[in-house]
Amino acid sequence: MARIVMVTGVARELAGRVTRRLSEDPDVERVIGVDLVAPAHPIGRGEFVRTDIRSPLVGRLMAQAQVDTVVHMGVIATPRDAGGRVVQKDINVLGTMQLLAACQKTESVQRVVVKSTAGVYGSSPRDPAVFTEEMPARVIPRSGFARDSMEVEGYVRGLSRRRPELEVTMLRMANVIGPSIRTVLTDYFTMPVLPVPFGRDGRLQFLHEDDAVAAMVRATVGPAVGTCNVAGDGVLATSQAVAMTGRPWMPVVPGTRGALNWAVRKAGWASLPSDQMDGLAFGRVVDTTRMRTELGFAPAYTTRSAYESFLSATRDRDRPEQHAEQELM
Repeated sequence: MARIVMVTGVARELAGRVTRRLSEDPDVERVIGVDLVAPAHPIGRGEFVRTDIRSPLVGRLMAQAQVDTVVHMGVIATPRDAGGRVVQKDINVLGTMQLLAACQKTESVQRVVVKSTAGVYGSSPRDPAVFTEEMPARVIPRSGFARDSMEVEGYVRGLSRRRPELEVTMLRMANVIGPSIRTVLTDYFTMPVLPVPFGRDGRLQFLHEDDAVAAMVRATVGPAVGTCNVAGDGVLATSQAVAMTGRPWMPVVPGTRGALNWAVRKAGWASLPSDQMDGLAFGRVVDTTRMRTELGFAPAYTTRSAYESFLSATRDRDRPEQHAEQELM
């Protein structure tokens, strides 16, 4: 039973919401949110402590507070949020190493929950129709958040070997999407013109941001299940997702990504990592049987309804009358 919980990355929206939800649980005595900067959003009765997970001070905090559950949401998905790719990798990889080393040494810690990504499976034409948790990636992600998450998962497995009594849950989430979250994928779907891989039509899964929060809370206070895929029911083809935006699109021939990325950067649009384009071309679908039977979690949104929620919010922001009202205020 989680009594004293520490949540990392609390300055980001999802981690802040998880902290707030945990603080509403009467069985949770104390929730400590840590990050380098103070959260701009409310965290309920959660306590904010400014600290760097790369610092040995985080271990002292855990020992002094007698933390029994660590919820690691401090792995940054986009370089923009970290201040560049170098800083992103430093926080994601070195920060996780330091945090898990502190977990190993702190005797009070009995459970570790990690937010990971289904991106660790990669995307390639050799992929199975559906990935289960036991299947390895057919093509290893080359860079970015997915690559960092693979390293993070390796460190978590190492911790499990060194402290086999620890309860560990790693949630491999499908692409998180919704009205307020901003990711590389949401940036892509709001580009003025959408580049679409020519001759390919990947199958996409989405997870609504509300369900991502609920899944993390369930993993914190519910049963420990090891590695677990989390995604909304159903799939959308890339062509369907693009058509639903109502935006113009252009086919992109394989091998021209370098020129494409140069063009979109010059235009001030979202950058397109190679792994992102592979995901659109080949897709990725994960099995969620363990999520339902062992974790005991069922998302409220399907893949389609999560995507529609994102599109609805995007259209509301783009309405001319709203911009006019803002100018008059």
